[in-house]
Amino acid sequence: MELRLKELRKERSITQVELSHRLNIGQNTYSQYETGKREIPLETLVQLAQIYDTSLDYLVGLTDYDLPYPHK
Repeated sequence: MELRLKELRKERSITQVELSHRLNIGQNTYSQYETGKREIPLETLVQLAQIYDTSLDYLVGLTDYDLPYPHK
């Protein structure tokens, strides 16, 4: 599965350090998420989708539609 983490982060001019601080994880851990060397917990995926204002489906490459789903 091709994650869009690096693409989204670069589009928004956010560093791995800044993002790892927002997620309360180490920069090395986040780097491993981007490279696919470490599996991302669902809770972290949800946080990333919220940070990037997109859907989980877009984040993980299941769709090219980048808008988030409507909130309940």
